[in-house]
Amino acid sequence: MADELEPIKKADSKGEVALELMRFIASTTGVGKSGGGAGFTGKASKSPEEQVDVLLQLYERCRAVVEK
Repeated sequence: MADELEPIKKADSKGEVALELMRFIASTTGVGKSGGGAGFTGKASKSPEEQVDVLLQLYERCRAVVEK
């Protein structure tokens, strides 16, 4: 029966931990998503390049926190 359960995969490096943290923050806050929804948003939507820049900055911040 123990063979049926797979162990939970732990992150192998600090970079992977930072990536998972970034993914969690981005998915829960909506960072990096386009604002192309119906209705008035009040802000101009960001270009894909700007969205990538925001995600890269978030990853760098997550990596700095993980390395502390």
